[in-house]
Amino acid sequence: MTRARALRAGLTLVVTGLCTAYILWKIDLGRTGHVLAHASLGWVFASFAIMTVSVWPLAWRWQRLLAARGIHESLPWLVRTSFVAYATGQVLPTSLGGDASRIYETARRHPGSGRRGAATVLLERALGGAATLLLAAAGFALAVGRYSIGGYVWLELALVVLAVVGAFVLFSTRLHPLLRRLRPLLRPFRIEGTLREVYLAIHSFRDNVGLLIAMFALTLVVQAARVLAIWCAGKAVGVDLSPRPYYVMGPLLFLVMLVPFTINGLAVRESFFVSFLSALGVPADEAFSTGFLFFAVTVAVSVPGAVIVAWEGFRDRTAEASG
Repeated sequence: MTRARALRAGLTLVVTGLCTAYILWKIDLGRTGHVLAHASLGWVFASFAIMTVSVWPLAWRWQRLLAARGIHESLPWLVRTSFVAYATGQVLPTSLGGDASRIYETARRHPGSGRRGAATVLLERALGGAATLLLAAAGFALAVGRYSIGGYVWLELALVVLAVVGAFVLFSTRLHPLLRRLRPLLRPFRIEGTLREVYLAIHSFRDNVGLLIAMFALTLVVQAARVLAIWCAGKAVGVDLSPRPYYVMGPLLFLVMLVPFTINGLAVRESFFVSFLSALGVPADEAFSTGFLFFAVTVAVSVPGAVIVAWEGFRDRTAEASG
């Protein structure tokens, strides 16, 4: 094991351990089990339906971005690959593992267009982040003077500012001289060429302003709907809050789930639910149960992808045996 891998494994254990200890300190396992056992299946299904249906518009978004770079693919295959990415994200650190899966599969299906395909996936991530942070700005406006959640509100404001800076870095031509001077710093890592090609592929979308605006609007609608999926999970365990505070919490949760220190955000996500919702007067057991149910919903959404992977593996082995 290299030093970097050992450090990562150590950080994973530390972060998971600290979050788990925090959760166990705050909740009563017996009461939490009772809350989960009596969860409303109707609200759970509503959360699952929102998350599942959202796959199709996001796959269509990916199709439009690919087409803008000369990669033409059918919507069914993109939906299939999106579900597989969800499954991959359950066993790799955070949803970024799912992005790697989509990049790999696109490159394998369209030889010679790997970097253009990677650029569309990364641009999707950027669009998702920008939409999330716009929701965070709305959440900031909703929260000021209404909710006592302290540093979370100011964290959202800081992230909005960072999103504006990031967009400027990606699409501004004025920074090219500075970025050229930074290129030698990447040479020891042997990723300079790849990063440059991907950056240029993303940067080229500045000529597709109409497409970017349309895809951003679509992403914003989908992200807003997914916040309602979290609200449904809370309603399932009796959390009596309106959707408004979830629009404060949701953007931060989506960002927390990108923290690449635990598998699929395990323990980090649940401790965030406990910390945030407890500040709004929600008992820790119900707060944890909300996070756990939302996690269960995301796992359920990944099941079709796992079935697809298993079926395709079985089919390929059968074809090799018969050949």
